Amino acid sequence: METSILISGFGGQGALFAGQLLAYAAMESGKEVTWIPSYGPEMRGGTAHCTVIVGDEPIGAPLVHNPQSVIAMNLPSLDKYEPLLNTGGLLIFDGDLIRRPLVRGDIHGIAVPAREIALRYGSPRLVNVALLGALLAVCPVVERAAVESALRIHLPERHAALLEPNLAALRAGADHVAALAGTYSDAM
Repeated sequence: METSILISGFGGQGALFAGQLLAYAAMESGKEVTWIPSYGPEMRGGTAHCTVIVGDEPIGAPLVHNPQSVIAMNLPSLDKYEPLLNTGGLLIFDGDLIRRPLVRGDIHGIAVPAREIALRYGSPRLVNVALLGALLAVCPVVERAAVESALRIHLPERHAALLEPNLAALRAGADHVAALAGTYSDAM
């Protein structure tokens, strides 16, 4: 079985890093995985996204036109990827930054107060892991513990002070969705 996840936001929001964490966690869990990054020439402030595919068998093609799940970190990402999401797919988005209702009724959307969670743990740079935690609570493509391990191993040394806040934000994103369990229990 394969699961495709697209993570998108402005450059500098950590969309690519969230995808790397997921890919590392999948590899360390013995799964097959691809991670394909894409970003505009502006880098910071421009758009950035990555596609992660996690599977139990070798992955035939790393390209995804209709992902099963999307993490949208900003409104342009929501606008671009909501129409492309697979029917019945999961859309996790930053409800603090994105205020418009979803257009499609054939997908599962979860607004996460990601910015509020990030600021609670000391840095707006934690939005990406809060949203990743929320995704894993509904779509456990890998164990959250594997992502926590990947954070410990792959967080750059220059950001070592952010390890514990990242772990806390990851758990808080998952906890937010778990608190909504009745609403989203059949999402995936």
